[in-house]
Amino acid sequence: MKSKEKYLPLLLFSCVAFGVVIGGMLNFPKRTLSKKNASKAKIERLIDFIDNEYVDDVNSDSIVDLTVNSILANLDPHSVYIPPSEQSSEAELMKGDFVGIGVNFYMYNDTVTVVKPLENGPAEKAGIKAGDRILYADKAKLFGRKLPTDSLYNKLKGEEGSKVLLTVYRKSTRKTLRLTVVRDVVPIKSVDVALPLNKTTGYIKINRFAENTYDEFRTGLETLKKQGITTLIIDLRDNGGGYLEKAVEIADELLKDQELIVFTKNKKGTITKTFATEEGIFETGRVFVLIDENSASASEIVAGAIQDNDRGTIVGRRSFGKGLVQREMDFDDGSAVRLTTSRYYTPSGRSIQKPYVKGESEAYVHDFEKRFESGELYAKDKIKVADSLKFKTKKGRIVYGGGGIVPDIFVPLEVKKGEENLAYILNSGVVSHFVFEQLDQNRNAFKGMKLQSLITSLQRDNRYVNQFEAYLKEAGLDLSMQNNLPLVKKHITAEMARQLFGENQYYQILLKDDPMIKAIVK
Repeated sequence: MKSKEKYLPLLLFSCVAFGVVIGGMLNFPKRTLSKKNASKAKIERLIDFIDNEYVDDVNSDSIVDLTVNSILANLDPHSVYIPPSEQSSEAELMKGDFVGIGVNFYMYNDTVTVVKPLENGPAEKAGIKAGDRILYADKAKLFGRKLPTDSLYNKLKGEEGSKVLLTVYRKSTRKTLRLTVVRDVVPIKSVDVALPLNKTTGYIKINRFAENTYDEFRTGLETLKKQGITTLIIDLRDNGGGYLEKAVEIADELLKDQELIVFTKNKKGTITKTFATEEGIFETGRVFVLIDENSASASEIVAGAIQDNDRGTIVGRRSFGKGLVQREMDFDDGSAVRLTTSRYYTPSGRSIQKPYVKGESEAYVHDFEKRFESGELYAKDKIKVADSLKFKTKKGRIVYGGGGIVPDIFVPLEVKKGEENLAYILNSGVVSHFVFEQLDQNRNAFKGMKLQSLITSLQRDNRYVNQFEAYLKEAGLDLSMQNNLPLVKKHITAEMARQLFGENQYYQILLKDDPMIKAIVK
């Protein structure tokens, strides 16, 4: 199987929406299921009856999964069942770390290939380099096999302090090496970067709201304050959400004492309000929050709190529109259910949950198509707002509920109209894999190259853009790059900088001429 074939599901914008639906969970402490009741007993008896008497062999676990999914599908789009294979990885993602060897990798031609070892991680300390193929983990063969992702992860993960002997092939030197890696705690960053854009403006990119997000944000903000920033840009684009309390903690750093951040209401009508404290470290500087159509749940809580308190300016496009709060209930087999238990409201009293029909999650996911068709990704006046859902901010400005946060400063989609799929391709893992394969052809040619030399070299011609177009065509996507040459070239250059130099260099290139940044930094 060609490695490119697996990218195809990433290339539909509806898949991006589905990721937000699954990933935008809020405030779910662990709970256990209640005692058996009559309905539960009925389901158990049916499963036993099928298990013991049905004419053919049946996997009863799969029947249970279907039953649970069917029940949840008739509630709301955000009440979901998470099977054991997915729950463990999602738990790690939200926890913010795991024990492993510390590499970014993907299956390239049925071989585990290192895109980049994490800086100062176990693999880098052991001598693993970008481009290395991991052939064996101890005696377990990892190449030439279609290993399930969870099985592959299990070969590389283990107890903290445990050792794994990796047999790797280094293409750049054509040598096979045996390296012992001592597994350690590997952080999964939720704050990509915190860097100054100029002498007075700082930029912080948050990719999700996990357990470690506030600590990472606070550390980045403190560093930027020491550098003298008076303006803060918080980038929440493509941030599908996460823990409610982490969004609250971040908003608290920006709002004054006793300003309302968010409130929730459950089925009993119980209202719980959360206010800012007097301990915020950036309560007076200018604040801008960047959002787009994939900014959801916790991202919308931050944006709504800033907008409704007139604390700052929201820049971008209408956010996803998720105003439902989930709690997580775990099963003994490692699976879990995230069940909607309340709604949240911004300080002005608006719910930003977009409309949905129970049992029709497909239409909910494909709401993105309506945004394309209506033209709202290119013009603010195309955004449909309901006059019946009109609210006022602290200073009396009009804002609307019922379907996401509408930005104060609208910035259209960067790609040309009619070529929206390209925007999502550029923000998917496809560019990363393409760039890796280009570097992998002759990694030595880039050895010792300075960042500016790389940028200058890539800007001279369209070679890589043309190759990227051919790369997508081979994967079944016949898209022209000609109408968006500067944008495509910028993404390819930025990704090369990330793989050769690091995250900060990636964002330095990506943010240059970014329309949302240009709307703020004149």
